[in-house]
Amino acid sequence: MDASLDGSPTAREAALALLARRDYATTELRAKLEKQGFGAAAAAAAVVELTQERTVDDARYAGNYVSYHAGRGQGPVRIAADLRALGLPGDLIESALAAGPDWRTLAREVRTRKFGSDPPADRLARARQARFLQYRGFSSDHIRSALGADFDPD
Repeated sequence: MDASLDGSPTAREAALALLARRDYATTELRAKLEKQGFGAAAAAAAVVELTQERTVDDARYAGNYVSYHAGRGQGPVRIAADLRALGLPGDLIESALAAGPDWRTLAREVRTRKFGSDPPADRLARARQARFLQYRGFSSDHIRSALGADFDPD
């Protein structure tokens, strides 16, 4: 498609310009286009067209998001919440998380990076480390695995 008659870019061109900088989820891209002043119908049509061409792909976006944020030490609970907030469907989120890293191993690595290889010395240290891992987005099973089998968060 060409630019509109008055020389301003079309919604598709604006979307491509945004996608040249970074990847977007479909709902996020649609909202960004509407914020730039394109009508809801024009933004939706541009996103549908780019989705059909596979220029925009929510499954690819979710996989890349999981990979990047897991690499930064975030757990599956936090990543899933972020992806839900971006409007991705639950089945895409679950499949992206399942294809992600071994979350138990990642929780142990994150704990070791922050607190060292020695196990927590006392109950207070264990609770502090558990809170840290919980904040990072790890489930209680992952936290138990990272802190040792005898840890009970309750």
